[in-house]
Amino acid sequence: MATRTQAQRDAMTIEIGYAVLSAAVLAGVTFAAVAAPWYLLGAPPGLNKVMLVAGCVLAAVVFVLRVAHVLWGYRGAPGTRPSQPGRTSSDA
Repeated sequence: MATRTQAQRDAMTIEIGYAVLSAAVLAGVTFAAVAAPWYLLGAPPGLNKVMLVAGCVLAAVVFVLRVAHVLWGYRGAPGTRPSQPGRTSSDA
């Protein structure tokens, strides 16, 4: 097993931080979009609770999907892989 360089470890740390931060922002916006209108419109208390739970569940799903999407697309630090599949250098 090859050891990773410090630059590769730093790049992965930044990518994880970006994934979590962007997922948290997106989840917060999703929660607000689902739950806030019902509170602002003065819906009955029972409906407010249902929409609060629905907003939490949907926000959690969006958070997990966003983190998975960002980290699934992560390719490593720049320069660690050829830019085009099958090529080993830029002049090939």
